[in-house]
Amino acid sequence: MVASKSAQRISYRHNNQHGQAIGLPVGKVVCVGRNYLDHIQEMSSQVSEVPLLFMKPSTALVDMREPLIIPTTQGECHNELEVAVLIGAKLTKVTQEQASKAVCAIGLGLDLTLRDEQHRLKKTGQPWERAKSFDGSCPLSPFVLINSLAKDDHFLFQLHINDQLVQSGDTRLMLTPMLQLIAEISDYFTLLPGDVILTGTPKGVVPLHVDDKVTAELEGHLSISTRVSSQ
Repeated sequence: MVASKSAQRISYRHNNQHGQAIGLPVGKVVCVGRNYLDHIQEMSSQVSEVPLLFMKPSTALVDMREPLIIPTTQGECHNELEVAVLIGAKLTKVTQEQASKAVCAIGLGLDLTLRDEQHRLKKTGQPWERAKSFDGSCPLSPFVLINSLAKDDHFLFQLHINDQLVQSGDTRLMLTPMLQLIAEISDYFTLLPGDVILTGTPKGVVPLHVDDKVTAELEGHLSISTRVSSQ
């Protein structure tokens, strides 16, 4: 059992919605926090003056279609469903127009979060990686290939747990829109082909439990169902 879960992490690759491999390496994940006002209010947090950024390593990436393997000895693990942007070209200090041409695909990602650990880290002023960047903390759906991303493009997405709607998002409600995000991120971190950006989560984060049924939908494009498992 342990070997199969390790193999799942090692064998991750980017796939399109037809199950075919996308010819890009597996890179880092740049995550955006506090990008939906309803989630900020839900978490009793403050609106950031600039996008709040943190990273997950490539070892965090797993296929969302496989069981979601969560730690069960480190407190609650919460769902955070987000639109995922797959980068297809090297980006350093780019404009929004340049960013639009470098987006090669759109999908969904779960930013699995050890919430008790995150609260502890916040209290002591430490970074969040222990709560956000553990192995398997970033399940990704297959990606829908696109030629570019326009400023007026928007996406609706939902998460159901045990057939109950818990999250419903609309990228038009982002505090920092996707193209602006990509351009601003490229001011600080060079983005490489195969990197992924998670663009923020709306309200509705709740603890996940072993054997929960989880269904993530990108309206009109993707629907993925899986179950929660333990390490």
